[in-house]
Amino acid sequence: MKTIFIKPAQVERKWFVIDAQDKALGRVAARVAAIVRGKEKPIFAPHQEMGDFVVVVNADKVAVTGRKAQQKLYHHHSGYPGGLKTQNFEKLLERHPTSPLELAIKGMLPKGPLGRKLLKNVKLYAGAEHPHEAQNPSAIEL
Repeated sequence: MKTIFIKPAQVERKWFVIDAQDKALGRVAARVAAIVRGKEKPIFAPHQEMGDFVVVVNADKVAVTGRKAQQKLYHHHSGYPGGLKTQNFEKLLERHPTSPLELAIKGMLPKGPLGRKLLKNVKLYAGAEHPHEAQNPSAIEL
């Protein structure tokens, strides 16, 4: 069996808008990751970028269940000894409103150069407005 290589010019790329207000964090992230990766297309190849562009609005109003707002922790390290910083979901949402959703999507994409390239096709906005109206994005319901 031969490996299929699709030329970038042959891939039809579309734009989609997802409203994340009152939707579960993981469900939104999983749907966005699948669309950006191109898994919903019949010409999917895991080693190529052939997915669509996704604009997520109201990313700051994403829902988490139970006590995850207080108990879910996000860690980052400064690189220095003793430089581990930890914040919960509420604090991170106050500081960087789109960051929890961005980190969830990033974790569902492949690691390495392809994943970093795919993450650039996701546009996250805290409010209901976005500057991508010229691309005529179609809305997706979750």
